Amino acid sequence: MLWQPALPDRYLRMPDEDLAAAIRARKAELGARLLVLGHHYQQDDVVQHADLTGDSLKLSQMAADEARRRGSEWIVFCGVHFMAETADILTDDSVRVVLPDLSAGCSMADMAQFDQAVEAWESIARAVRGTRTRVVPITYVNSSAAIKAFVGEKGGACCTSSNAAEVFDWALAGGDEPLGDGEEVKILFLPDQHLGRNTAKRKGFVTEFDATPGRAADTALWDPRRPSGGLSAEAIRRARVLLWAGHCSVHKLFRPEHVEQVRALHASGGGITVMVHPECSQDVVDLADRSGSTEHIIRTIEEAPAGSRWAIGTEVHLVNRLARAAAERGVHVRILSDCQCLCTTMYRIDPQHLLWCLDGIAEGRAPNVIHVHPDAKALARRALERMLRHSGASGKAPHAGAAAPRPAFVD
Repeated sequence: MLWQPALPDRYLRMPDEDLAAAIRARKAELGARLLVLGHHYQQDDVVQHADLTGDSLKLSQMAADEARRRGSEWIVFCGVHFMAETADILTDDSVRVVLPDLSAGCSMADMAQFDQAVEAWESIARAVRGTRTRVVPITYVNSSAAIKAFVGEKGGACCTSSNAAEVFDWALAGGDEPLGDGEEVKILFLPDQHLGRNTAKRKGFVTEFDATPGRAADTALWDPRRPSGGLSAEAIRRARVLLWAGHCSVHKLFRPEHVEQVRALHASGGGITVMVHPECSQDVVDLADRSGSTEHIIRTIEEAPAGSRWAIGTEVHLVNRLARAAAERGVHVRILSDCQCLCTTMYRIDPQHLLWCLDGIAEGRAPNVIHVHPDAKALARRALERMLRHSGASGKAPHAGAAAPRPAFVD
């Protein structure tokens, strides 16, 4: 987490109505020079000021296109640090990306550090030396630019929660280099073990939780805090998918008992459909009726018939916005658990910090500019481009207007 200096008192004392009016005035003053991005997990009083809403990768892609179209000089990303890095990777050098609060990080992204990835790579290489094994790294887009660059350099690719299975297929086929006779692929999946494990199970691999005495697991957990990831050389050689010991602090909060409790609560009222994000742990995904990316969740609720009831396992601000829109169509949506399942680091971005950034831009200062080193940017682009080439992903036109919850591409 980066240090963020305290704001001047005048921002902290402003009433909500004055903050909103001042933000609108600064946006009008800056005009096309400025593009404000709002992530779906952001709180409502920030999202209302966004020119584009969505999830991190596609939001960055849309912003790059829209900034080029408008001739924008500044992108203010109301998200977290890795998202602002991705926007800097995907935009040209004429655009500067600002993160309103530098302390808005991502605990999952922070769980995979560059030096740890290098150590893991070397340990795995020692374990498989002398075998016909190719290691292909995959990183979830919810990772730092340094990890994306590492993966790009090592012949790997990024993935999102909507295309992880397709990227797995690409990696298992050898990545960009066809497999030789008798050669086998081992995937190193960073930094979210749960998306990796759920994807591996979807592709037919036996996970640690499904292994039996007669069938060993195809997956193994690599803990970067322990020597050799906490695994023996034999365990490394046996695993087909090595899962980095990282997780999303929001989706980790959903538990199997929450699924059971919500079903019991609605058992007499026609039942309820449970739908969760694949960043949830495998035991939750296994119990749910459906799992899918943010895009899948949003589209499913938008298309749900009147009278249907849904319990959603993802971030609370998004669920609340979906619930309000769905209620107008007679669709009942609630969050899977009543626990505070919110992204606390995303919550650090507030109207006060947004206005402070806009004031700085308008007054010729450059607050909180996120700059990825050109060498890292080039390598990270490789990982992103491999994903786009081999996952069937395609860009769509920007969806303007902050009120709409639909992203075009998700993570």
